Amino acid sequence: MVKAGIDIGSRTIKLVLRKGDETLHAAVRENTFNTLEVCREMLNGYDYDSITATGYGRHLFAEKFSAKVISEISAFAMGIHQVYPEVRTILDIGGQDTKAISIDDAGNLLKFEMNDKCAAGTGRFLEIMAMALRFDLNEFGENALAVPESENVNSMCTVFAESEVISLLATGADRQKVARGIHQSVIKRAISLIKRVGIKGEVAFVGGVAHNIAMKRLLEYALGRKVLVPSNPQIIGALGCTFSGFN
Repeated sequence: MVKAGIDIGSRTIKLVLRKGDETLHAAVRENTFNTLEVCREMLNGYDYDSITATGYGRHLFAEKFSAKVISEISAFAMGIHQVYPEVRTILDIGGQDTKAISIDDAGNLLKFEMNDKCAAGTGRFLEIMAMALRFDLNEFGENALAVPESENVNSMCTVFAESEVISLLATGADRQKVARGIHQSVIKRAISLIKRVGIKGEVAFVGGVAHNIAMKRLLEYALGRKVLVPSNPQIIGALGCTFSGFN
């Protein structure tokens, strides 16, 4: 029996097809103004017996594709439990939100916290800051780690932070130091969420921002412990969908 899971986020759409213990297919695509069309393209050519959706667009998808839906929180809890059974604390930073999740030894949700509606501290925030500093997003983290010191970036509002960054550059501030300061400000906000759910067992970092090497290393430094990052941290929610009770 082939089980499919799809995670429809604000920035990307993730698809996983699983049969037994084997992941048959995993893909990540940029979302567009036509979410359902992207979903159709991703599913084209693949056969599955059941499908479960999560993410911002899960209800829209379910109406058109006869899918079951689960919350992102549950999907990430189930997904990370399959990859790292020892994990009890999860940090997920995606395009538009940040979540800290606490789970038990069976992968069941215990508690979670989310950021407010502001994009501060999310993947979108980092994208805008990278553009303000004229860094390619893929190199942003590496540049942040290239210097031992940082410039303080006090504002976490995306608009005000961008203005602050431009002002720092105008005064001759080092771009790499500003980049490190931005990353540290995001880490500070993430740590606040993690502390609200409590740090138990191993910690996993997932979502698109987990690809950023500076975020991982600065998170480890702030927590004083190793942080586990899956080989493909973006598909954990979609993977979790394939383990939901609906399948």
